Amino acid sequence: MAATALTLQPRPLDPSVDHEIQAIVAGEVVAETCNTDLAAAPWTFDTRPGYGPGSSMGDVIPTGAPRQGALPEEYRTADEAELADRIRHAKATLGDRVVVLGHFYQREEVVVHADYVGDSFQLARAATERPEAEAIVFCGVHFMAETADLLSGADQAVILPNLAAGCSMADMADIDQVEECWEQLADVLGDLDTPDEDGLLPVIPVTYMNSSAAIKGFVGRHGGIVCTSSNARTVLEWAFARGRRVLFFPDQHLGRNTAKAMGVPLEAMPMWNPRRPLGGSTESELEDSRVILWHGFCSVHRRFTVDQITQARQEHSGVRVIVHPECQMEVVDAADEAGSTDYIRKAIAAATEPTTFAVGTEINLVQRLAAQYPQHEIFCLDPVVCPCSTMYRIHPGYLAWVLEGLVAGEVRNRITVPGDVAAPARVALERMLAAQP
Repeated sequence: MAATALTLQPRPLDPSVDHEIQAIVAGEVVAETCNTDLAAAPWTFDTRPGYGPGSSMGDVIPTGAPRQGALPEEYRTADEAELADRIRHAKATLGDRVVVLGHFYQREEVVVHADYVGDSFQLARAATERPEAEAIVFCGVHFMAETADLLSGADQAVILPNLAAGCSMADMADIDQVEECWEQLADVLGDLDTPDEDGLLPVIPVTYMNSSAAIKGFVGRHGGIVCTSSNARTVLEWAFARGRRVLFFPDQHLGRNTAKAMGVPLEAMPMWNPRRPLGGSTESELEDSRVILWHGFCSVHRRFTVDQITQARQEHSGVRVIVHPECQMEVVDAADEAGSTDYIRKAIAAATEPTTFAVGTEINLVQRLAAQYPQHEIFCLDPVVCPCSTMYRIHPGYLAWVLEGLVAGEVRNRITVPGDVAAPARVALERMLAAQP
């Protein structure tokens, strides 16, 4: 009797970064994580100052940054399966009264419960598309929940499951520093709110979505606009049509990479360090500038290097390297492509032939894409597993807690932007939403 050939199916990839970290710490897989504390539940760190383990653990957190109160024991002791069941049951009970938004960088155990999954630009739009929902549960970080509050209806409650989920990049530009910068620029460039003979303002402020509501309000008051990594070029074009130069904050790398791709020379992009007079530049450098870059960065994307790209090319023939524009300029230049999280996702989805992708962005998205498209080989440029510290603060335990609170008639962890900030911030956000890439 002839032997029957067996076709072995490849083992499905696990999209869960948490599972991988647990396996690394337990010694079940040979890999490295940047901090073994990532294997612990985030409520372990809620009472401590700091962003928590992960990519931002070395960043200095501002005094008075929000902290999360104690999570009840029943959520801390429940296992993954029980929490998933409780979340599903609470969502079914609430029905259309609640909508759950999940950022691409959220852990898999949270994303599976989201009604919308996307980048900050997409989720900003999604916040406006469910006016019938009484509550919007935003599984992301603090500035995103603020943005949802700004764009949603006055009768809708926006909830952040863990108040400690902030953003170190957003914290690198506070409102006092930005106001001081504006005053110093006025000393050099004249009245910043009066157009010249060509109808152009001396400076148009542009803030990345990764900024506080107070910063967005400042931008709205001074004729500026918000941008995301999806529409940064469109927004800069909008700003250059209205002003001689742009003040771009808080992420220097997105500003530099976008402006460079538009033909702005590097010498016309001085850095503004808020701890130095005139940001560390001369008056002539500021006068000759086209884009003034704030001294901020994303700690996730700062981990990616040219050496990692070189190694990927040496080890994987024909590899396609795609990185996020929050990476350093040298990394973006060495990559094949650069684009937002949604760009990365769509580029992989559009690949018709099996391809090897080396991706320079947050590990939760990369691992999810690797599981979703097993016909490709998809890996993170950084071999060390190091998720976003603050995105990782959202855990199914917190999601279950806020959803079951809604079932019981209690709104927990509501995010509200004061009215005097909200009005100009909405102006800046509405300009952003109108700036279609």
